[in-house]
Amino acid sequence: MEIHMEYYLVISTIMFFAGIYGFITRRNLLAILISIELILNSVDMNFVVFNRYLFPEQMEGLFFSLFAIGISACETAVAIAIIINIYRNIRNIQAKNLNQLKD
Repeated sequence: MEIHMEYYLVISTIMFFAGIYGFITRRNLLAILISIELILNSVDMNFVVFNRYLFPEQMEGLFFSLFAIGISACETAVAIAIIINIYRNIRNIQAKNLNQLKD
């Protein structure tokens, strides 16, 4: 029994919009970062699904996903380093307090 492409796309869409919702509504920088990661994971899922159903003999979607995961890991490392520096300066990681860095 094969799972249809639509099921994967529905799950990917739910992940994408959950990430968008989290990005817009969260105030904590770590929660915003997790929301961005959720968006990127939904895009990776789409790469693999479309590759599987459009070109089943080839591996481009898998390689694009691995490349995107690598870029995402680098982005997360840089973002966490920035969040740690913000915490050291103002002792808070709420997005509304970032205007204190201007002083």
